[in-house]
Amino acid sequence: MNKFPTVAGQAPAIIAIKASFVIVLGVLLSACATSPKFDTSGVDFRMTPPLAVSKLPAVKGAPVLWGGVIISSDNLKDSTQLEILAYALDANQRPVNEQKPLGRFLAVQAGYLETSDFAAGRLVTVQGILENKRSGQVGEAEYIYPVVKINRIFLWPKQSGSTEPQVQFGFGLMLHN
Repeated sequence: MNKFPTVAGQAPAIIAIKASFVIVLGVLLSACATSPKFDTSGVDFRMTPPLAVSKLPAVKGAPVLWGGVIISSDNLKDSTQLEILAYALDANQRPVNEQKPLGRFLAVQAGYLETSDFAAGRLVTVQGILENKRSGQVGEAEYIYPVVKINRIFLWPKQSGSTEPQVQFGFGLMLHN
């Protein structure tokens, strides 16, 4: 009589190997799905950059979660400023730049961000606090930007031009003397 329980006639060792494979595969696939998962408590998702400008100073200090495409990045004396063209966020808090833009905003990070990483064209999601508004130029037109003090920022990985899945599997062999 067999002391070990079996599933559909399989030995316990085979069941353990299959379970281990499923766990390892789950961990590997979850590592590929990077997204920020910002805390959204207190965030009014109806607040867009133009609406924030029209309601300042009444909404000063309000938490925001905005994202979009970086237009420019500049290192200032004690901070880095990003000009961002805002888009709606999807369920993973990624900007959906296939939709209509929601306006522009300035995001300010105390200290230094590498502007070659935070370059024009990159997607970001910013969690922060509305501070004030600032005048600037978009082309020859004057533009009033809401300014967000960054608490957390997520720089989305660059997208490849391929629509093929980006999962790769490989096996290796290491030999040592």
